[in-house]
Amino acid sequence: MKNRQTISFLIQRFREAGIRPDTRHGQNFLIDLNLVGLLADIADVGERDVVLEVGTGTGSLTALLAPRAAAVVTVELSRELHQLASEELVDFDNVTLLCMDALRNKNRFNQDLLDAVAEQMATVPGARLKLVANLPYCIATPVVSNLLLTDIVPHSMTVTIQKELADRFTARPSTKDYSALSVWIQSQCQVTVERVLPPTVFWPRPRVHSAMIKIVVDPARRAQIHDLPFLLKFLRSIFQHRRKFLRSSLIHAFGRALGKSKIDEVFQELQFGPNTRAEELDVQHMLALGEKIRQAAPDNPAAKPRR
Repeated sequence: MKNRQTISFLIQRFREAGIRPDTRHGQNFLIDLNLVGLLADIADVGERDVVLEVGTGTGSLTALLAPRAAAVVTVELSRELHQLASEELVDFDNVTLLCMDALRNKNRFNQDLLDAVAEQMATVPGARLKLVANLPYCIATPVVSNLLLTDIVPHSMTVTIQKELADRFTARPSTKDYSALSVWIQSQCQVTVERVLPPTVFWPRPRVHSAMIKIVVDPARRAQIHDLPFLLKFLRSIFQHRRKFLRSSLIHAFGRALGKSKIDEVFQELQFGPNTRAEELDVQHMLALGEKIRQAAPDNPAAKPRR
């Protein structure tokens, strides 16, 4: 990249293009050059890796990743930023730069984006998908959680996100941050917080601290889960009222399909007490409970949790 992403560079480029950062869409640019490089280094991208970057920005991270990767598919929602990045990345023939929303909705990726990734992976023997991105805050949760539901399972996800979201990813039972998202991520992945980032390393400055994290998918953990979409719906349903007794949450979500007696039977099998709460169960106990509920009515559409 001819120019590095410093605050002076960004201000000049934005002034030339007649645009301003849109913080509503998470346009907070990482301006500490050492941290941009650190993010790329932690991702450990190699010649058989296909990188997915969500939020191209001006292309500074993309330019660091492209020489290391087999291919980079990077997506930017803003037409103005897409144009700026196109000018900076013109010399890289292994970069696919898309201008679109990465998400179809909060529960699904844009299929055109997934098709572009699959097309690049088909050209690389033994290809691995790695998500590497300074993720826009507003879409960090659906990007990370939904990528685990796609047909293209990532090898790893190295991203900057809100620190409070990183706290939820790594939270332990009986803590304030423990949630459905905690169990969903930890049931399939190893999560490491690599660096906490203050607002001063971004432009414009966000109001919160951020974190650089690495999530590595564990195939052995995923193999324990028989129905990923069901598990995600199950977790969301029983954590909807996290302070309620677990039995009450299950009856509300699954009582119509299974009946109270069946739910009580599951409780007895797992040796849960009547005052057990969802927030108290560790990941393994949560998986065991979810599988028991799934097996109780595997072919019954009514077993789907209530919204």
